Amino acid sequence: MADYNHRKIEKKWQKIWEKSGIYKTKEIKSKPKYYILDMFPYPSGEGLHVGHPRGYIATDVYSRYRRMKGFNVLHPMGWDAFGLPAENYAIKHKIHPKIAVNKNIATYKRQLKAIGLDYDWSREINTAAPNYYKWTQWIFLQFFKKGLAFQSFEPINWCPSCKTGLALEDLDGNLCERCGTLVEKKPMRQWVLKITAYAEKLLKDLKLLDWPNPIIEQQKNWIGKSEGAIVKFGVRCQMSDVKNNIEVFTTRLDTIFGCTYLVIAPEHKLVSSIIRQLADQVSNLKEVEKYIQESKKKSEIQRTDLAKDKTGIELKGVKAVNPFNNEEASVFVADYVLGSYGTGAVMAVPAHDQRDFEFAKKYNLPIKMVICPNYPKPICPVLDKAYIEDGHLVNSGQFTSLTSQEAREKMADWLKKNKIGGKTIKYRLQDWVFSRQRYWGEPIPLIHCEECGAVAVSEKDLPVKLPPIKSYEPTGTGESPLANITKWVNVKCPKCNGPAKRETNTMPQWAGSCWYYLAYIVKENSKFKIPMPTGRQENSKLLKKWLPVDFYVGGAEHATRHLIYARFWHKFLYDIGVVPTKEPFHKLANQGLILAEDARKMSKRWGNVISPDEIIKNYGADTLRVYEMFMGPFEQAINWSADSMVGSRRFLERVYKLVSSIIRQPADQVSGVKNSNLERLLHQTIKKVTEDIENFKFNTAISALMILLNEMEKQSQLSIVSCQLFLKLLSPFAPHLSEELWQQLKAQSSRQRRGSPKAAKLKVFKSIHEESWPKYDKKMIKEETYKIPIQINGKVRAEIEIETDWKDEKVKEAALANETVKKWISGKEIKKVIYAKNKIVNIVV
Repeated sequence: MADYNHRKIEKKWQKIWEKSGIYKTKEIKSKPKYYILDMFPYPSGEGLHVGHPRGYIATDVYSRYRRMKGFNVLHPMGWDAFGLPAENYAIKHKIHPKIAVNKNIATYKRQLKAIGLDYDWSREINTAAPNYYKWTQWIFLQFFKKGLAFQSFEPINWCPSCKTGLALEDLDGNLCERCGTLVEKKPMRQWVLKITAYAEKLLKDLKLLDWPNPIIEQQKNWIGKSEGAIVKFGVRCQMSDVKNNIEVFTTRLDTIFGCTYLVIAPEHKLVSSIIRQLADQVSNLKEVEKYIQESKKKSEIQRTDLAKDKTGIELKGVKAVNPFNNEEASVFVADYVLGSYGTGAVMAVPAHDQRDFEFAKKYNLPIKMVICPNYPKPICPVLDKAYIEDGHLVNSGQFTSLTSQEAREKMADWLKKNKIGGKTIKYRLQDWVFSRQRYWGEPIPLIHCEECGAVAVSEKDLPVKLPPIKSYEPTGTGESPLANITKWVNVKCPKCNGPAKRETNTMPQWAGSCWYYLAYIVKENSKFKIPMPTGRQENSKLLKKWLPVDFYVGGAEHATRHLIYARFWHKFLYDIGVVPTKEPFHKLANQGLILAEDARKMSKRWGNVISPDEIIKNYGADTLRVYEMFMGPFEQAINWSADSMVGSRRFLERVYKLVSSIIRQPADQVSGVKNSNLERLLHQTIKKVTEDIENFKFNTAISALMILLNEMEKQSQLSIVSCQLFLKLLSPFAPHLSEELWQQLKAQSSRQRRGSPKAAKLKVFKSIHEESWPKYDKKMIKEETYKIPIQINGKVRAEIEIETDWKDEKVKEAALANETVKKWISGKEIKKVIYAKNKIVNIVV
């Protein structure tokens, strides 16, 4: 018998599958749809390592399974080709980004095909292709026309290494997520998308999603909804009242009579206003300015770390005036308050907030208790820490004796009546800084005119193509390299036809990935037919058919970037009538990392990267696939192990050997042979593998197949039907080997010993992956006998084996007849014998 030659088998079937087009998405009306999607990759220069395909193999297993279950399956792939990763690689290797990206895509595509993934390559997309980013630009223009894209000049996160502005989501603490450089705050002209306008919808509609709880919680925390009230405190200096107010956001308005100081962020506008206008009234101005400069060196995570000692400095000579009782409170500048959250100012109530309590103790500030837990007792406890629960109000003017909840309502009404505040909702989520001062990105389709301001490029003139240039390195001046291309920049204003200039900032790398799942649906070969509100009804029908994505698989690291951004864009497109669903992705799964054998992340830096090319060459794509699905629970990180991978290879070799031995036998010797025990295990395995694939428990599915194989190897004779059922179960995991043996078994069962079909006979070729998924017989999965424990007075003393069809009395009789039980009940009165069906017998003596 010939050995298992994976190279020959895998190359052969990949060629046949491609020519036959079996993975091209079908539009059979009688079948339900299933859209399974991978988070598409950045085509980096190094190509794939063995950690990357884990998610791709999982979706491949699932899509093959769904296809065999009778679904029209959409399983596409494309390339997230714009952005910093591609541009930084190009700069490092002194190659134009477009050339680098195309080269890297070719490498990735070759590697993915070698793994045998069942993608519909006719729907392949590239976010850097003009016919793709034409529609990215179109969507941006709709934001602009609705007032949700606006120009801002606020300080932003600036990476001095990448030489570009970054959104909050692009940071790792106070470091650039891409290069690890300490970011700075830098005032800069930028374009911003008003994602905060969708904060409530993004939060509310999480309930529509079948996502892992940790991802849901991360989204909730990032959006960060807080319900409370705005209070306007007056400002009083030594010599005069100041016209400015300090707006404070609080969730504990009921504690306001206990406010003894205010804290404002170093970047708060009032600070700069006071320094500029009332410098002579602040006695410690130099110390304040020094503190502000020091705070700029800290990240938001450092500033808000609850475990760290809180620092601050008083604005001496400035007081805040409580609108409820006209009492003065000190004003501190402290970096634990962020200018980007709430109003950038908080009222400090040391008696009822632990952070404020510790700060007040440090700076010897008053602590006034106004919420009493012992009401109506007149004595409140002496505090050794803040009392943060609700209670009844004391020392609170007309609101004294009210409960906290009652007081919050009445106080908010009082503020509204007096036009100095009222109820409001705040979010942690910040508007999305959308400009990048780089070359390799989608040009923003706007034109700046001195007369008309920012004007949208006409939709008929899209795409605004990225011009080819030799020098594409970032300038660091706050402008993209595009600003130096005079011929490209200088244009006529679309409104007044006067002289104007193009916007030279480009979009962030996240732009193209916000809608790529829609592009797969409406793409046909090289053309996109995006269904905009202006027409193309046939494509609206396609979106209605395929949306939402049924199952989305990718890394958990995108919880607060890509997933929030894509949901935001989708909801906007829903509101303007482009898409038919409120959410883009119904179900989500995150794969765990595959670490190197040294337990570190695979990286060229550590020299521990393993290429799938070598594994496929030496062990086979099917071995790689089976190993990565078998190595552990899909969502957990796990170390690569060459020794363990050998076990997966041996498993496939045993499958090849067993089925090949059946193929060599005369048909009349193998057809119709039955073994009741094996048949029962086979049906139990069908049930187990089916349920495990549904739940992404691939490791236990493969384990069940290994157990079944062990039993099949023990048999002196096997039926072709048993082998065919086994191969169907194996086929999503090891598609090449399963196809090869399936075709040979088909020939054997029809008494044709011609081997597998050749390319010339593709018209009659039917793949194993087009067959129906096996169904198990419920009667067959029940055990004929099983064991149940015997308890005597609540303690397990013995175990008996019973048959499935035994009646209750027969089970009780068998329990009492057990020799061990007899010893324990000897000489004792039996009060009760209780039988819990198929679970346990309890004897009470």
